[in-house]
Amino acid sequence: MNDVDNEKIDCDSSSRSVNSLIWSFPVLLNVTACLVYSATQACDALLQIEPSTNGGQRCGDTRFSLLSGSKVRQLEGEDAIGLRRWVAIGAQLDCYFETQVEVNRPSIDLAQLQDTPRYQLPASVIQYLMPSRYCQSDLFLDFTAIQFEGLTGGARVLSMNDWVASNFTYDIFSSNPGTTATESFAALRGVCRDYAHVLIAMIRAVGIPARFVSVYAPDVKPQDFHAVVEVFLEGDWRLVDPTGMAQPTEIVRICVGRDAADASFLTSYGVLNLQEQSVQVQRVTA
Repeated sequence: MNDVDNEKIDCDSSSRSVNSLIWSFPVLLNVTACLVYSATQACDALLQIEPSTNGGQRCGDTRFSLLSGSKVRQLEGEDAIGLRRWVAIGAQLDCYFETQVEVNRPSIDLAQLQDTPRYQLPASVIQYLMPSRYCQSDLFLDFTAIQFEGLTGGARVLSMNDWVASNFTYDIFSSNPGTTATESFAALRGVCRDYAHVLIAMIRAVGIPARFVSVYAPDVKPQDFHAVVEVFLEGDWRLVDPTGMAQPTEIVRICVGRDAADASFLTSYGVLNLQEQSVQVQRVTA
């Protein structure tokens, strides 16, 4: 293929991307999170509850308070999304976070988007093609090849998302922090974390990068930290929620990773016991 043909392909791809965008008015959200955990002994914890200004969202009026525990170090989140904090915990972790976030992200018609050729993937994206601890995508090869035969790109992702949404039952008692995508797939039930793991495993099984995203969103029931999926199509990350509770135009991304092991809001290096936890996300009306 000559250079002229390559330029034509790039132009056509850009045209598809523009046509798939539907812009709406920015959404303003008030976000609060409160975490109280007791510790059996002094330990360190990695806290990921603070979104950052990037990817169609802008944070302002932010407050992070530690009523118990001490700040050690703040650092950037994985793939430069969100903020992480190392916290030293004595007898208790007691923290409060609040911010106001403006989300200005277009609604995208995934069906119009095509796969990014794998040889064009950025180096940082390649890891999201691989099986991971909770998303054993290699075990979904046969199922996805048969179930989604003949589909490509965003149309295939949407079909997978619809399959999970239609076949799964949301059940807070059916899984635990160690439940894998294969176990959730066998049970056809779980919480947002499980929905996300199964969809990620399916998407990776057909050779499309997908990653786990911890988020805040206003219509999550019950209100809590929420998990969705980002898929890499036409050179960028696109949000998808297989539970149907969160819309990309109202999602506040906190952090990302290969699966929930990377994107947990709290990872402790010692035993912590939940005392109190609450999340509130409310739209700000004019």
